[in-house]
Amino acid sequence: MDELQEEPRPARVMASADVDDRAEIGAGTTVWHLAQVREEARLGRNCVIGRGAYVGPGVRLGDNVKMQNYALAYEPATLGDGVFLGPAAVLTNDTYPRAVTPEGRLKTGEDWEAVGVVIRDGAAIGARAVCVAPVTVGRWALVAAGAVVVSDVPDFALVVGVPARRVGWVGRAGVRLVAKGDGRFVCPSTGAEYVESDGQLTEVWTGLDPLGPA
Repeated sequence: MDELQEEPRPARVMASADVDDRAEIGAGTTVWHLAQVREEARLGRNCVIGRGAYVGPGVRLGDNVKMQNYALAYEPATLGDGVFLGPAAVLTNDTYPRAVTPEGRLKTGEDWEAVGVVIRDGAAIGARAVCVAPVTVGRWALVAAGAVVVSDVPDFALVVGVPARRVGWVGRAGVRLVAKGDGRFVCPSTGAEYVESDGQLTEVWTGLDPLGPA
């Protein structure tokens, strides 16, 4: 007999949260106190939107995303599955930020074009880090707390500082990889294996296969 499939729990939205009726909230997602989710935003399943976090109009979140307290994702940001935004992390959207036009008139939406930050699956953005649009943070990359990202981040890269620069590689567990020579790296936590070529890192074994590498 087939095993019974557990039905996903409904989304939960705290009474003090501000969620627009036109936003889409996936099953199992929780939106905590004082968070704001704007119109046309789409949140996947089993996400956690922390206290005071902000999800801008039309922003897209995949499944299992965690936005910690006061994290800000401005439109048109796109976050893949399993993305982590630390407390007070910011994804910007204005290349030339100004409150007013050169003539001194208050800017409106017609006076500028929003540009977005893309965060690929599994990547993590540390507390108070800022990603200055338009940039892409690659799969499973790790942006250190307080870093300012102004250029694209490769998959599995560990970046720190202002401006952010790569200082190493991390695996899916977020642990810094250990070099084994000849461009090969291993995760000390999971045993996963990687190879570096032309400034890019590729998995050769995820460490999830109980039979080990081929």
